[in-house]
Amino acid sequence: MVSKSLIFMIRLIDGTMERVGRFVSWLSLLLVVAVCCDVFFRYCFDLSYVISRELEWHLFALLFLLGAAYTLKHDQHVRVDLFYQKMPPRLRGFVNVAGCFVFLFPGCFLIIKTAIPFVVQAWQIREGSPDPGGLPARYLIKAALPLGFMLMSLQGLSFLGRNLLACAGIKLPADN
Repeated sequence: MVSKSLIFMIRLIDGTMERVGRFVSWLSLLLVVAVCCDVFFRYCFDLSYVISRELEWHLFALLFLLGAAYTLKHDQHVRVDLFYQKMPPRLRGFVNVAGCFVFLFPGCFLIIKTAIPFVVQAWQIREGSPDPGGLPARYLIKAALPLGFMLMSLQGLSFLGRNLLACAGIKLPADN
């Protein structure tokens, strides 16, 4: 019974992250268009605008923060595998469970806890760019910081569930 509810939770979280990841992937297209326009105007017309550079930074920040959970879902984070790949699946599961409790969840919690007052203050003062001609509503991009780590924590629960099943020797059934 526990494994069925755990499998349901894993699939629910993974499905949500898949949709978030597909949405966030469109930000990369917007980022490429923004950079190309910035370069075009800079080299062809010798024009540069603060708003275009800030838009590039904001799009990159959103892409990184909101896309990290999707990257975890697909196990595409960079790691140095000296021993991990040679380990049997159950031992890898134990290593991943330990990593969740020692690194992933405490790190996410710490960033969320410290970012929330920072974001609340930005919303209270309706923070904008300090540069003339910059983007207004900087508080919106700051809100992506705890949101990104909340998504990472949620995907971490799915990752933890998968690895607990692996520790128990239970293979997750293939998705239909």
